Amino acid sequence: MRELKRFDLLAGVALLVISAIWGSTFFIIKDLVQTMPPLDFLGIRFLLAGILVALFSARRLRKMNMDVWRRGIVLGLMYSLAQVFQTIGLQYTHASVSGFISSLYVVLTPLVVFCLFRTKIPAVTWFAISLAGVGLGILSLRGVSAGAGEALTLVGSLFYALHIALLGHWAPKGNQLELTEIQFITLGIVCTLVALPGGITLPAGTTQWMQMLYMVFFAGLFALGVQTMAQARLSATTTALILTSEPFFAAAFAIGFGGESLTSRLLIGGVLVITAVISSEVRLPVSKRLKTIE
Repeated sequence: MRELKRFDLLAGVALLVISAIWGSTFFIIKDLVQTMPPLDFLGIRFLLAGILVALFSARRLRKMNMDVWRRGIVLGLMYSLAQVFQTIGLQYTHASVSGFISSLYVVLTPLVVFCLFRTKIPAVTWFAISLAGVGLGILSLRGVSAGAGEALTLVGSLFYALHIALLGHWAPKGNQLELTEIQFITLGIVCTLVALPGGITLPAGTTQWMQMLYMVFFAGLFALGVQTMAQARLSATTTALILTSEPFFAAAFAIGFGGESLTSRLLIGGVLVITAVISSEVRLPVSKRLKTIE
């Protein structure tokens, strides 16, 4: 049995940090898409990130072998499709419903991992997944509806699960920095192509450009880079469970900066989500809860 190492704990903390960053983006995105189409928002966000990556890493990436490029392109395509389906779905459903359905990747990831790699999922992980699902429902749902928006968002959630599963499989093999860079170049190309047919609307004014830059640097380049590095130490299922804390942080930011009130729904849902993460990460033996580099 391997002992828990400091860097494994740091990887978990790092995922919590980016989960908090992603949680802070909901009210920012909501403001941006009031004046620009959602696909234009994605196109500009990831095109800027892709250009920055290409400028600073072109020489190194030219030396990468085709296996690294293939993995990075596949990961970038999965993440692109997740973003596109989630964003389009948001146009046809409430944000709270979208948030819950998007977060179902925590349930889908172990299933995807099992289907792709035949990895056994411990019973306590299924318990944590179920608990997280209930918590996410309490946090996000204010009613039950079904339609095109919900279906599109569910497809996006499946692509998030595929991205996490494949990243957890490939990141421990090395070249994490290059994988991150190739993902962003792919994201920039795909999201720009999707946005181009109707023309691209730019952010309006200094405030929206500052919001866009936050999405590019912190919620984009930094967050996806940290996730790639962390998944070299942690399993895909563990990653998905830690990232279920995102709605909790989203609620906290909404209360602190968005003028919303603390309700029993937010409190109970947040506690259940955090309990699910703790039950998966602390109560399991180390050999079962962490997938580390041998």
